[in-house]
Amino acid sequence: MFSAVSEKKKIAVVPGDGIGKEVIAAALQVVEASQAPVEFTEFDWSADRYLKDGVTIPVNGFVMLERDFDAVLVGALGDPRVPSNIHAKEILLGMRFQMDLYANVRPVKLLDASLCPLKGVQPADVNFTVVRENTEGLYCDVGGTFKQGTEDEVAVQEDVNTRKGVERVIRYAFDYARNHGRKKVLMSDKSNVMTHGHGLWQRVFKLVAAEHPEIQAAHMYVDALCLQMVRDPRQFEVIVTNNMFGDIVTDLAAALQGGLGMAASGNIHPAKTSMFEPVHGSAPPLAGKNLANPIGAISTSAMMLAHLGLDSYAEKIDAAVLEAVRQKKITSDVGGSLGTKESAEWIANQVAKK
Repeated sequence: MFSAVSEKKKIAVVPGDGIGKEVIAAALQVVEASQAPVEFTEFDWSADRYLKDGVTIPVNGFVMLERDFDAVLVGALGDPRVPSNIHAKEILLGMRFQMDLYANVRPVKLLDASLCPLKGVQPADVNFTVVRENTEGLYCDVGGTFKQGTEDEVAVQEDVNTRKGVERVIRYAFDYARNHGRKKVLMSDKSNVMTHGHGLWQRVFKLVAAEHPEIQAAHMYVDALCLQMVRDPRQFEVIVTNNMFGDIVTDLAAALQGGLGMAASGNIHPAKTSMFEPVHGSAPPLAGKNLANPIGAISTSAMMLAHLGLDSYAEKIDAAVLEAVRQKKITSDVGGSLGTKESAEWIANQVAKK
């Protein structure tokens, strides 16, 4: 028989920069209140570390994460003291690319009608998930400049789309729909203009959709998708799209649920150690002021627990977050009057009661 300690899931924690440190502390407090069988190990990968000794990621850092941990929880990265944000790029994008976390999964769920800027919209009207391709596209940093600094300067940025990368994220979206009781998958691209790269998305989507006749497959150009997300979010269940478009439409989607402070996400490879992070950035002007909304990070931690098979603990946390929103035990950006610490403490207490 294994000991209680050996049965715990091992979680690497990277609080990062700015408000990341505050919201991750809040999330850990809530997870600990749930008594989930997890063990946290914190890493100081951040702007502070980079400015101290020039290290962004230690040698074999990503190998260590995959080998020694079941999941990674990240706060936010970015600091004006590092204008190039090289540490953020090497840590965050490094995890996504080096650990091959190809599906960025962002649930969009409205918890209370008061949080949505659209008139007449109820919680049941905003409940969908965006699956964003996470390791290709314009984020591969393929390209260059010619005659830089002159009037004839040319800048080229390549949009990388491979059959393997496109197919696996589309398959993930259909599998996600099936596993979560969803009946619709919509693919969004700009294939009327990007005929080569997004033509590949069109062909692969049709092939994979044909294997899932029980799921309604549809397509929208990304500009039409943005319009329809605002006009009628009820029509969406699962959206799959490329890296750049996914980045853009999920910020729009976050507004439908109350802002970036409410938004959770996971960077997933089903067969490997995955990484979870709230959608928002490091927000340096808010750092250290006890103003940051902790719900995105807390909901992200619940998403992580569910991914690890700890569904009952995740459900306790989600229920407590919902109750906090209903009772306005939340921060000022979403209509409450509590600080980061006080809101987290209230949610943790609710979790402990459950």
